[in-house]
Amino acid sequence: MGQIEWAMWANEQALASGLILIMGGVVATAGQFTKWYFGAYSIGAGVFVCLLEYPRGKRRKGSTMERCGQKYMTKVLKVFGPLTRNYYIRAFLHLGLSVPAGFLLATILGTACLAIASSIYLLAAVRGEQWVPIEPKPKERPQVGGTIKQPPSNPPPRPPAEARKKPGEEEAAGVAGVSGGPQENPVPVIDEVV
Repeated sequence: MGQIEWAMWANEQALASGLILIMGGVVATAGQFTKWYFGAYSIGAGVFVCLLEYPRGKRRKGSTMERCGQKYMTKVLKVFGPLTRNYYIRAFLHLGLSVPAGFLLATILGTACLAIASSIYLLAAVRGEQWVPIEPKPKERPQVGGTIKQPPSNPPPRPPAEARKKPGEEEAAGVAGVSGGPQENPVPVIDEVV
C-alpha cells in the first residue's frame, strides 16, 4: 500500500480554513461585535492563507490536478523559495495566524480548522515532505511521418493480404495484355453436394 502524502490533506484543510476565517470575519465586522477588530484581522489572515494555499504542490507519485489559474500564484510562491517550500514554516505560520482569531466567537471555527491544518503540515514536515511547484510539461510535437497513414488502394471488398497483387505485378499483367479480363479467385472454391 502506498504512503499517504499529508501535505495534500493539509493544503485542502488550510484553504478551507482561510475561507471560513474570511466568512467569520465578515460576520463579526458587519455585525459590529464588541471585538470587531479581531474580525477584521480574520479577514486579512483568511485572504493571506487562501493566497498561500491556493497553488497545489506536486505529488511524489502519480499526477496532480492543477487548480484553475494556479500558475500565476505559483510564480509568486517560487520567488520566496524556502519560505514557501518548507512545511515547518507553514505549520508554525498557520498556528500563529490562528491564535488572534480565537478570541472571537464568530471566528473560532476558522481558528480550529487552521490549527488542525497546522498540525497536519507539521506531520508532513516530520515525514520529509516539501512543497514542489507543478511545472507545465512541454508539449510533444507529433511525428509527421508516423501519424499519416496511406489510404487503401483497393476498394472494398478486398482479398486477404497474402492474395493481393503487388503494384509491380499489376503493371506487368497490363503489359502482357491481360487487362480487364476475369480475375483468378485466390481462395479455391470447393462445391460439396451430397
